[in-house]
Amino acid sequence: MADNNSKKSLNRRDREDEIYNRVIEIKRVSKKTKGGNSISFTALMVVGDRQGKVGIALGKGLDVLSAINKGKKRAKKNMLTVPMKDKTIPHDIRFKQGAAQLVLKPAPPGSGIIASQSIKLVLEAAGYEDMSVKILGTNNKTSNVKAVIEALKKLNEYDQQE
Repeated sequence: MADNNSKKSLNRRDREDEIYNRVIEIKRVSKKTKGGNSISFTALMVVGDRQGKVGIALGKGLDVLSAINKGKKRAKKNMLTVPMKDKTIPHDIRFKQGAAQLVLKPAPPGSGIIASQSIKLVLEAAGYEDMSVKILGTNNKTSNVKAVIEALKKLNEYDQQE
């Protein structure tokens, strides 16, 4: 009986290992209260299966580890399927969300992901290998990561219309 439970936990661990997760950014946040400063942490997380599914989320907690775990859990719930053609996007797209302006272009095989570190983590989690991303607007990591996800959603909608 105990052997059966250990197999189940091993299988669960194996499934957890298949999911690629990375911390994009950790911020220490301070709030003024009557009793002094209240310190908490936020963690921007990305998770993906490297086969066309990716999700991002912001986790908040009183310590770094709880913020990371909350972010990871929320990102798994927010996973979406993205379009992929030969480990790149089917066509280029120009996208604007708030102050973030991005130009996503497919790249020839072997060129790798040419983008900022935060965007590169998102694209690697999704499974892209050859792609170019130019940031024209803000340099804020959170805004740019959210804009990439929205651009990939938009790309998905456009491909379904055809």
